[in-house]
Amino acid sequence: MSAASAVQYGLFLLIVTLLVRPVGGYLARVFSGERTWLDPVLRPLERALYRSAAIDPAMEMDWKRYTSCFLLFSSGGVLLLYLVLRTQPLFHAFDPAYRPGPVPPDLGMNTAISFATATTWQAYAGETTMTYFSQVFGLTSQNFLAGAAGLAVGIAFIRGLARQCTSLLGNFWADLTRALLWVLLPLSLAIAPVFVWQGVPMNFAPYLRVPLVQAVEYAEPVLDASGAKILDPAGRPTTKTARLTEQLIAMGPVAALEPIKNLGTNGGGFFNANGAHPYENPTPLTNFVAMLAIAALPASLTYTFGRMTGRPRQGWMLFGVMLALFVGGLAVGHIAEQRGHVLVRQAVDHGQRDDQAGGNMEGKEARFGIGASVMAAITTSNGATGSSNSMHDSFTPLGGMITIVNMLLGEVAFGGLGSGLYSLVLIARVAVFAAGLMIGRTPEYLGKQLTVAEMKLVGLYAVIAPMTILPLSALAAVTDAGLTGLTTNHGPHGLSEILVAYTTSLANNGQSFAGLGANTAFYNVTTALAMMAGRFGLSIVALALAGRVAEQPRKALTDGTLPTDTVLFGGLVVATVIVVSALSYLPVLALGPVVEHFMLR
Repeated sequence: MSAASAVQYGLFLLIVTLLVRPVGGYLARVFSGERTWLDPVLRPLERALYRSAAIDPAMEMDWKRYTSCFLLFSSGGVLLLYLVLRTQPLFHAFDPAYRPGPVPPDLGMNTAISFATATTWQAYAGETTMTYFSQVFGLTSQNFLAGAAGLAVGIAFIRGLARQCTSLLGNFWADLTRALLWVLLPLSLAIAPVFVWQGVPMNFAPYLRVPLVQAVEYAEPVLDASGAKILDPAGRPTTKTARLTEQLIAMGPVAALEPIKNLGTNGGGFFNANGAHPYENPTPLTNFVAMLAIAALPASLTYTFGRMTGRPRQGWMLFGVMLALFVGGLAVGHIAEQRGHVLVRQAVDHGQRDDQAGGNMEGKEARFGIGASVMAAITTSNGATGSSNSMHDSFTPLGGMITIVNMLLGEVAFGGLGSGLYSLVLIARVAVFAAGLMIGRTPEYLGKQLTVAEMKLVGLYAVIAPMTILPLSALAAVTDAGLTGLTTNHGPHGLSEILVAYTTSLANNGQSFAGLGANTAFYNVTTALAMMAGRFGLSIVALALAGRVAEQPRKALTDGTLPTDTVLFGGLVVATVIVVSALSYLPVLALGPVVEHFMLR
């Protein structure tokens, strides 16, 4: 490992750790209604919003009503965004630069669900499919709203574990409003100028047409009147020589989207290349700030959890588990990419020297190299954020597998905005139950007994992901509709591409192995089903569990209580995360990236 990569990794983890306490404490004050330094400005605006929407923030909800409001809000976001995408030409007056037609129905449905569930899976190229109006009013606004809704659900889950003898988890509309006004908007406004300073565009200018210094000749297929390719007697497409004399450079209000795509653990890019595009992520500094934006809030929720439950050691134990899993993935990913491909090393110098980064640089930007590319891959695959600054499809089999495993583990290090915390807490409850059985102690967590009904909910939460990912992947792997998406790779790598599509959809992540052509009716429908299962199925179960736990009285600690705030228990949680996932996904991983790794050797 180079000194630059080591310093970058160490500095990133140090800053995230130092931010946990102040940011987590701020979140606890915001959602507990305590005073913050933003109150003089935001309190009047908050009251005005409540009056205009006829909302009583003091009226709390049980888990069923909280869930209903969450589903209603998310469904409204899907419908509104779908209408915007389907009626793009009606808003061309707001888009003097670029005027594409309406988004096709199946792609529009997929994209609307994708952004309203904070998945931001993109089966399209933003600069050629979306207008400025759609990017800002449609996609950017949903990044804010979906991110805030996810954070609200996470806070409600924490309240359920913190309270006793009540069925109330808070008010969804109040939590949503405070997540927007006190958290996401201020942080986005603080980060956006940094991105603009570093070169990220923020304009509504027309696309630039730049003459090429030298014309480029290329072959393009000859089409008939219907647009179909004309074939020669041998059945091959007929081509003609064309000349490219200018380059079209896309512009747009990119800096408006960039901060919230990371802060809200969304990840959808303004451009098709996402974080690898120099207008989205021009420098190592913007890359570093973006990674901090992804990790800081989910990591800090562990301190919020400890403070709101009155058990700060529990929060630090959860953060330690997240940190251990993150560091493990970072180490394996870096080693895999720095060593590169075995077969390629026989013909190409993969060594790391002063004049070259070495390793597997295919699909990576030279301005980031191995270190920043791997850090981004690990951060985004762990953080429910589909943003990427390199082509994960071009990673080594083991390097690419780490990004898949991070999502299959439930993205618990550091996780999505709200979802990472409650995913880890549910796994911790499995560890408590298993440990209690092994040592003969009553399974309790935070002074609440783990009853049969609650463990059924935990079990349901654990099986939703494999019961969605594996059948859909199998369906795609054995049907013509699914296999037609494998435009570049087949065999084990093709299976990995299919697996990633459904894993990233279920995990509400949005990353892709881009060798899969996913803009078909089959993939648009099936990935949308996985997105909804990941967003709503898991959230409903988490809120139901929080509602049941909140009704229990808290028991006093005794000598027979299993301690759940120790390093030993943290190690047990790490082991549980790995074992539970391996039991579900090890066979499909063995058929995909593992066998591909051995084939290359």
